[in-house]
Amino acid sequence: MTIRSVLLTLFTLFLLLFSSCSSEKSVTPDVPPVEPDTEEPEEEKSWQLVWEDEFDGDELDMDKWSYQLGDGCDISQDLCGWGNNELQYYTEREENIFLEDGFLTITAHEEDHEGSDYTSARIITKNKGDWRFGRIEVRAKLPQGQGIWPAIWMLPTDETFGGWPQSGEIDIMEMVGHEPETVHGTVHFGDPWPNNQWEGEPYSLENGIFADNYHIFSIEWEQNKIDFFVDGNLFFTVTPSTVEPKQYPFNYKFHMIMNIAVGGNWPGNPDSTTEFPQTMSVDYVRVYQFK
Repeated sequence: MTIRSVLLTLFTLFLLLFSSCSSEKSVTPDVPPVEPDTEEPEEEKSWQLVWEDEFDGDELDMDKWSYQLGDGCDISQDLCGWGNNELQYYTEREENIFLEDGFLTITAHEEDHEGSDYTSARIITKNKGDWRFGRIEVRAKLPQGQGIWPAIWMLPTDETFGGWPQSGEIDIMEMVGHEPETVHGTVHFGDPWPNNQWEGEPYSLENGIFADNYHIFSIEWEQNKIDFFVDGNLFFTVTPSTVEPKQYPFNYKFHMIMNIAVGGNWPGNPDSTTEFPQTMSVDYVRVYQFK
């Protein structure tokens, strides 16, 4: 072998050795994989049903409702005529309130009873259904006629700021029967009567009247805000600015009342055009809370 051949062989071996070392140095060491974030995403909140009455039984569920009876005088002489010069006497008789085929019916009659010329019914959830915030929803068909005054409304369970209306009143739906195409959403607040305040808005149907079909009357109620709806249509919103400079009393527990009044300061008394009996038919009451 010549010296040239030997040199070439040594040079080739040197290149192979250098290449092998460089290759070993360039190998990326094993790195443990990054663990994925296993924390559960926060579940989205939604309206959850917390209280309901579908009126599927034969009698009013007394675990959910109580009757309010009479003309108000037995509560206080200041409440005779229920504070509004109303003419009805509330009873729990089947003539005035009954359940049938999944509906609650409240009926106002023209009749002599306990010194009054009219009878009706009024039920209340106080201490059986009391809520602080939520979606309150009632599906109902309303009466009509001069002097007829149906209402689905709420009063404070605890009079945190004092007597009416200082602790508030939420009228989900009221109607004066001589305007059967229009309902009202209203809140009452402020100084004691007769210096009380209120704010509200009407909602009118484009066609027909509220006695023709069932409609859904509801509020969506949260901290410092109440939205009023008819059939999902927003028509009135209450916030602290609505009642300024008075105290906003609507962040505390309220309960529900349903009734038909006859006569009173707002609708006036029945006249010769008013037909009796008049009924409010209620399909359901549902209360949802955001959870």
